[in-house]
Amino acid sequence: MSLPERRAMVERPGENLSVRRQCALLNLPRSGVYRPGPVTGADDLAMMRLIDELHLKWPFYGSRRMVFELNQAGHGINRKRVQRLMRVMGIEALVPRPGTSKAAPGHKIYPYLLRGVSITEPNHVWASDITYIPMAQGFLYLVATIDWASRAVLAWRLSNTMDTGFCIAALDEALARHGTPKIFNTDQGAQFTSAAFTGRLEAASIKISMDGRGRFMDNIFIERLWRSIKYEEIHLKAYADGREARDGIGTWMNFYNHRRP
Repeated sequence: MSLPERRAMVERPGENLSVRRQCALLNLPRSGVYRPGPVTGADDLAMMRLIDELHLKWPFYGSRRMVFELNQAGHGINRKRVQRLMRVMGIEALVPRPGTSKAAPGHKIYPYLLRGVSITEPNHVWASDITYIPMAQGFLYLVATIDWASRAVLAWRLSNTMDTGFCIAALDEALARHGTPKIFNTDQGAQFTSAAFTGRLEAASIKISMDGRGRFMDNIFIERLWRSIKYEEIHLKAYADGREARDGIGTWMNFYNHRRP
């Protein structure tokens, strides 16, 4: 999201609401208001949308296969560019490979605790993940926390950066509104392995579980959520800005939790 777009969404202090309160109501971190977002050209944005669609269809595709599919479709792209865009989007091929126990330097990795576990009651296991959200003139990241038993989305946040703050904000809202789970499962992303995030869980006496890196089946229910919201909402629209994205995603989340079979 561009700086003018962020400024348009949030009024300066001295109006009816503080910046802090406006950001809370808009599901945006304050850092997204004050800090410039990533600058990405229109060609890259169009290519990122195509890569996102391919990733949903074939989540096991790495950059080589992405390049093959895109070139087969006549886009003429090289692997270096695809690798760069996949890093910006925060996606990778979802396959097991050697050396998968490494996360951000200095971040502790926790074992996966859910293999063979029967999960039948709410607040037994929660899970969280981040996905890329394309817009007409930019992109955002969406984090969601779900309950494995009910599949309900407990909280979500949008951000223009892949920082830890919006993940913690979603976690804090879920804990405040729905109580405390026994186990919390995430991938090994730097946001979730950070001391700030794991510290919140440990302070609440919640057991921490982490997927094997690249093992999307370990967190399959939230991967299904991403497929559903992108096919049923996000890829059917081209959000003009963060406000449209927030409104559209919020409407779909309400439908998903309360109306969708």
